[in-house]
Amino acid sequence: MKKSIGLLLLFAFGPALHAQAPDGYYDNATGTGYTLKTQLHSIIKANHTDRGYDRLKDLYKDNSPINGFRDKYYENDDTVLDIYSENPDGRDPYNYNPNSSLGAGQEGGGFNREHLVPQSFFDEYRTSPMKADAFHVWPTDGKVNGWRSNFAFGNVTNRNAASPCNSGATNMPCKSLNGTTKGKYIYDNSITVVEPIDEFKGDIARAILYFATRYEDLLGDFYSTTRSNSKVMFDGSRNQAISNEFLSQLITWHIQDPVSQRELDINDLVYQYQGNRNPYIDHPEFVEQIWGSHLIANDFDYQTRTDIDVFTTNHQSAVIALKNQSKSIDQVFVYTMNGQMVQKNSYAKGQSKIEIKLPSKGIFIIKVVGKGLEINRKIVIK
Repeated sequence: MKKSIGLLLLFAFGPALHAQAPDGYYDNATGTGYTLKTQLHSIIKANHTDRGYDRLKDLYKDNSPINGFRDKYYENDDTVLDIYSENPDGRDPYNYNPNSSLGAGQEGGGFNREHLVPQSFFDEYRTSPMKADAFHVWPTDGKVNGWRSNFAFGNVTNRNAASPCNSGATNMPCKSLNGTTKGKYIYDNSITVVEPIDEFKGDIARAILYFATRYEDLLGDFYSTTRSNSKVMFDGSRNQAISNEFLSQLITWHIQDPVSQRELDINDLVYQYQGNRNPYIDHPEFVEQIWGSHLIANDFDYQTRTDIDVFTTNHQSAVIALKNQSKSIDQVFVYTMNGQMVQKNSYAKGQSKIEIKLPSKGIFIIKVVGKGLEINRKIVIK
């Protein structure tokens, strides 16, 4: 594969693979609430280098072992990891070679660059560096990207009744081949939104919260000039940044779907590439410390799966049992309800049934990953 010299040098002399935030990176993040958010803004803005929109194509296809834009987590086939076609519970409907040219057409006809915060939200003000910011510009199927257009991400009314999208995705609610759904917002029927599959909701939430932090000094200008449908996600302020209902939803997604290995890899990869990090991947607990008043602890609707059982015991532990022998458990992560990881368990040989001891009584989110598997569950230890 032919790479640009710049990327070769970048990865040759960048930090070690799987590097964490360097010592001292968050030393100035000492506040709480919106003071902390502004401190994080200063940190992640300071060394952010805009490498240009076209360079993203090279980033997506780079052979780095921490390239989370390629599938090293589900089929592990190094194809493009597309949030609109990935099927975590079976075979993908189609795959893209990262070396292929960008394109669109019908679903499965080509991939392109998707702005999780659409360009139309900020394009009328200016485009750099947000247009090329790899933390919120991901490779996705071109057709589904077109269906998404510049609508906000949100929970769709009657999602389970969605039929396959027609060519214009006008038959709402409708869904892509992996279940990404377009329809009316569950909290406001006048708003059209797109709901990703559960496995990527937390990833998207943390990317949008990153955007609200990295560009907090520009949000007022974006909001006052834009005519984008995505405007409903924002409130026009520098501090809270996200409108009330969408903020509660993003935080719920953040809690439901804790940080994955894919996100950890992308965080390190993009740090090497453009010089800054997503603080909500490094420190998920920052979300509570900044927007804690919007945290909710109600029951969540998690992925419906028939191939896994998760239940608690009387010994302050949880049992995870797989019914599908083609899958296996490689790692189990335990998170508090504010998103902070408190335990990580790894297994040399994939297991089909394990029991993990929880650190204390309370409410936890567990993330189970392995061969063809990623599932999140809330458990209560009494």
